[in-house]
Amino acid sequence: MNGGLVANEALLSALAQGLAGGASKAQLAVCVPAPYLAQVQAVAKAHAALSDLALGAQDVSAQASGAYTGEVSASMLKDFGCRYVLVGHSERRQYHGETDALVASKAQQALAAGITPIVCLGESLAEREAGLTAEVVKRQLAAVIHANGHCISEIVVAYEPVWAIGTGKTASPEEAQAVHAVLRAQLKVASANADRVKILYGGSMNAANAAALLAQPDIDGGLIGGASLKAADFLTIIAAASV
Repeated sequence: MNGGLVANEALLSALAQGLAGGASKAQLAVCVPAPYLAQVQAVAKAHAALSDLALGAQDVSAQASGAYTGEVSASMLKDFGCRYVLVGHSERRQYHGETDALVASKAQQALAAGITPIVCLGESLAEREAGLTAEVVKRQLAAVIHANGHCISEIVVAYEPVWAIGTGKTASPEEAQAVHAVLRAQLKVASANADRVKILYGGSMNAANAAALLAQPDIDGGLIGGASLKAADFLTIIAAASV
């Protein structure tokens, strides 16, 4: 829940300046609060360097339409050119009580509207210390596979260990890779096209650790939090992902 009209303009302009003159090999998307979708869509169109920037939202309703005041449907997001939407972010699970089943339904709504859901998975510190990491992330992903099995290859997965979000802590590249490998294996059982699924790391990836994390075989990209609000840091991560 960051941003504002002035701050958004400044961030996107700085990104455009940093990307100008050199095409990034990385696929780049920004997931912004719903009130700013129209602004970010317009600002991106105004900068040639942001022509390939994809727009995403931070959440979507599990309902298609109707008497659900305050909710934002997938079709509404589609109207604003959203190509991606986060579902099941750890903060939604933790503070809003979102269940695995609800997250699966949100992914289903996104897919039905032609939007790629970025399905967030991750364990708490207590679960990690109890040795339950693999069990937790596999359970979370299984719910999404069960509800969307026929088109599971169309999703993006983001592993975000809850204990490493906003704490400055991060899983080592080897620790992150181990979990990504578990998720990759689970996807391969579910779909013959599992290799198409991008698996992102979302546990405090920053300018300092991005290159080492992205060098791992099953880490396809990053779900960037605080570092994405600092243009210089974000550009460094984008450069690391372009190698």
